[in-house]
Formats: sequence, C-alpha cells, structure tokens
Amino acid sequence: MSRRLQSPHSAWARVFKRALDLLLAVPTCLALAPLFALTAIAIKLDSPGPVLFAQKRWGRNREHFTMLKFRSLRHGAGDPHERYEMLEHDSRITRVGAFIRRTSIDELPQLFNVVAGSMSLVGPRPLVDWESLEADKTHGERYRVKPGITGWSQVTVRNAADFHGRLDKDVEYVQRCSPAFDLWILLLTPWTVLRSKGIYPEAVEHRRG
Repeated sequence: MSRRLQSPHSAWARVFKRALDLLLAVPTCLALAPLFALTAIAIKLDSPGPVLFAQKRWGRNREHFTMLKFRSLRHGAGDPHERYEMLEHDSRITRVGAFIRRTSIDELPQLFNVVAGSMSLVGPRPLVDWESLEADKTHGERYRVKPGITGWSQVTVRNAADFHGRLDKDVEYVQRCSPAFDLWILLLTPWTVLRSKGIYPEAVEHRRG
C-alpha cells in the first residue's frame, strides 16, 4: 500500500515521543536482560523450535515491518482456519507459552522494535495481515501513528471487546494522542498486566465476514 497519511503529532510531539521511547526502552532492555535469558531457556526446554517468533505486520502509513515476540506456540503449528482469534485453551499454546502470554512477557522483544524505530511504546497494537486488511476498511486512521507495545485499547478493553470495539479505541487514541496521554497509558499498563484479564476473547471462535 503506497498511500501515505500525515501523522497527527506536531513535530515537537513526534520528537518527544521518540525521545521517550528511547529513554525508557533502552534501559529497560538492559534491566530485563536476565529475564530475556531465562525466558529463552524455558522456551527451549519446553518445546523444540526457535525462541523468537517474527512476523510481518503493518506499521505507520501501512509500511510493513518485522515484529518480534517470544514464541508461545508449538513450532510449525499453523492457524486451524482462516480468520481465527487465539483462544485461551488453544492446543497450539505451549506450557511456557501460556505463562508468558498471561503475563505479557511474550511481548517484551518488541522493545527492540521500539529501539529500532518501527514501533513505539504506546500506539495501536500491530495486527496480523487479515486483521489489518479488515481494519483498513473502516478504521484506517489507526495507521497514522506507529504501532505500540501497549495502547489505549490494551488498558481499557483489551480482548474483552470485539474486534471493531478494539479498533474504535485505536482510533480514539489517534484522535487524542499527546505526550501526556502516552504517559497516562504507560502508567496504567502495569496494573492491566497484573490483572491478567481480557487477554483472550470469549471462548468461541470468531469469524469476521
């Protein structure tokens, strides 16, 4: 997709956002190095396959980038069918994978995406390809900013809302985005993670028409 959109941030706000990303992400990566190592060892001992999961996602202005996660699924296990949302008792999730998904440890490698500049600490979550195509039909405004590790949808509804409900929150973030709003979302994020609620959609298979 070659169509480009203007960022809703002013120039100074974009500079502040990038500076905040680096100021927080770089020392956090260093501080969490032992946790990264322990997680990598646990994943390797639990199931065969790579430690990291890398997948192309849509970023700002719909440009593709490679998003990183700790692998939480059995290596080589494909989607059971098209347009499938991950469920809590999905047979593809490993034992370690269930824990790191519940605690959001699986998302931590995205700190390297933040340092590289393809993601921000705060922004709409990067979606898988079919979700991105669906989102672009009705909520294209969400691609005016970089995707984030956490976001307004994650600290409010998470996966307890349906797909379009989460997209509504993404667009609300874009419309309200500011350094102060980013800081507020970052402050709310640890509480959201500790609550461990809304990680998965309801225990039904969701198909999008």
